[in-house]
Amino acid sequence: MPTCSPGLSRKLLAICLALSFVPAEAPAADDDRPWAFQPILRPTVPQAPGGSEEIARNPIDSFLLHALAAEGLTPAGEASRRTLIRRLTFDLIGLPPTIEETEAFLGDTRPGAYERLVDRLLASPHHGERWGRHWLDVVRFAETNGYERDDAKPNAWKYRDYVIRAVNQDKPYDQFLVEQLAGDELPNHTVETRTATGIHRLGLIDDEPADPVMDRFDQLDDMVKTVGTTFLGITIHCARCHDHKFDPISQADYYRLISFFTPSQPFVRDKIQSISLPLASESEVQRVKDLNAAIDRQIAQVRDRIGKFPEAEKGSREPLEKLVGLLEATRPATLPLTLGLTDKGPMSEPTKVLIRGDAHKPGEEVQPGYLWALDRKSPEIIPAANGATTGRRLTLARWITQPENPLTARVMANRIWHYHFGRGIVGTPSDFGAMGEPPIHPELLDYLANQLRDSGWSLKNLQRLIVTSAAYRRSSQWNETAARLDPENTLLWRFTPQRLEAEPIRDAVLAVAGNLNRSLGGPSVMPPIAKVVLAGQSRPGSGWTVSAPDQAARRSVYVHVKRTLILPELEVNDAADPNDPCPRRPVTTTAPQALSMINAQFMHDQARHFASRLIQERSTDRDAQIQRAFELALARAPSVTERTDAKQFLASHEELVRKRSQDKDRPDPAAQALEAFCLVLLNSNEFVSMD
Repeated sequence: MPTCSPGLSRKLLAICLALSFVPAEAPAADDDRPWAFQPILRPTVPQAPGGSEEIARNPIDSFLLHALAAEGLTPAGEASRRTLIRRLTFDLIGLPPTIEETEAFLGDTRPGAYERLVDRLLASPHHGERWGRHWLDVVRFAETNGYERDDAKPNAWKYRDYVIRAVNQDKPYDQFLVEQLAGDELPNHTVETRTATGIHRLGLIDDEPADPVMDRFDQLDDMVKTVGTTFLGITIHCARCHDHKFDPISQADYYRLISFFTPSQPFVRDKIQSISLPLASESEVQRVKDLNAAIDRQIAQVRDRIGKFPEAEKGSREPLEKLVGLLEATRPATLPLTLGLTDKGPMSEPTKVLIRGDAHKPGEEVQPGYLWALDRKSPEIIPAANGATTGRRLTLARWITQPENPLTARVMANRIWHYHFGRGIVGTPSDFGAMGEPPIHPELLDYLANQLRDSGWSLKNLQRLIVTSAAYRRSSQWNETAARLDPENTLLWRFTPQRLEAEPIRDAVLAVAGNLNRSLGGPSVMPPIAKVVLAGQSRPGSGWTVSAPDQAARRSVYVHVKRTLILPELEVNDAADPNDPCPRRPVTTTAPQALSMINAQFMHDQARHFASRLIQERSTDRDAQIQRAFELALARAPSVTERTDAKQFLASHEELVRKRSQDKDRPDPAAQALEAFCLVLLNSNEFVSMD
């Protein structure tokens, strides 16, 4: 009789659980829609199994312990405090804890020490930098257009700063969503909300399309694709050419959603204004328009007078021509711009279903509408009061964020879970459809979605609930029996060790070396890149002006994202591909990573700074240098074996340097040995991972 592998068996079980899931408040029996399209219900929190009540710290644990008990599994115990502060600090702010922070936490014996640590990290301004980067992955953030020229998207960094501020402020997620979809259409729209609409301009833009008609539709398709995968977790764009083959999304659904974006201003080559909005209040924009209009009228009058004098009467024309110059000089300063989107006006051209998705083969006209599997009501669209826009995108945004929409809260709750545990309850965070993975813990997902909505859409509230659970605080201790029954750890019987992402690795290297510039916000920076890498561009070196050293050492979230030129130390460590939404980064362990970490100029430069820091802080005392090196890199003291190995390494490397160099002006062999030792520490598995 054939058998399945444990991994396959687990997936089949997950599918069966998802298909058979009937929460406490079951939908109507005739509701045959896929699970994700059914209402979010309020499952009853299960009773923690006998003997495990003391393990459960909040309802999350009750759900998970119930599933573990059903499999006869016992979860791992709680991780050590030293492990927890490292895990939490990297997870919530993307930086390593200092030895001082670690020792303070270890010494805090008062009740609630862990919860106070969580609150401190969530309140840190660096939390937005860490979790804002997650959001930038999902919305395909980049600061260039792509294709051969890959020219810059002016002011794209302002959208990045908007996201970081929103995360730090714990802006309600529904408001965060509405501002991005239609911040320019809000009745009280602001500089901030118009900046939020930059999400629609982040995709690839062909600045020299061979087929402008098709290119325009591709831009609209990119907007709908991003809305579908980011906010709703479904692949709406698969219905461009025909009805969706797997999910209840018709081709008509797709084009009804396209029509919400049809009135938007298209990109026009060499016109920044076509993808930008004024970075000023509506009243200020109107004031500038009125002033310029008044000046235009005065100049027109003067030019009329000039035209009445023949060329021969130069003396009579000159004063009037000078007056034109004086009037031009009185124009108000040009308003700064931000990347953004608005409509061409209060009216929209018709939207038609394209035969097989071909922009040159329009078919039946459609009106704005929602996904019929979720809502068959016709939208009530109210144009903007100022007559500037159609109001269509705001209507769509209100629908997506209404409490009855079952996808929005589920998708975001799952994303938060994914980034904390390395895998979502739904393993495909941007695809809740039939081709995505079913939820492993469907009742828990609905519980979390309700928590998100009930808290006023507070993301920090949900994060706090997750990281204070016993599940998050478990050790990564291996259990052979549990691993055999649940090799992918979907039941979370332990905390799965994780390799750090590209940005935390680079930021940690800079922090340990003492070079990290922690300033917040502002234009992106461009660290040095090897000439051989720059030479690989279609236009070598174009669009990459190296920043000053202190700016180049800023956190990685502020590094300029150029589609055809990703910073090598980020790219090699699986940074997000900006050409498409990236809901789940690949996690790899490859030879190029190891070679880059040990050979790259960036790593050698930082190892040298690390060594200089040790000499400055601990002089030439080898034992003190080793102690301090471990404290800075790993926030702990070295073991006896590590200390012995380090001393042997330093001695042998120093001797090797002496033998190889006969130059009287050679660098200090002891300093070179210390630099090599620092490079080894920065390449250790413990440094680039958390457990």
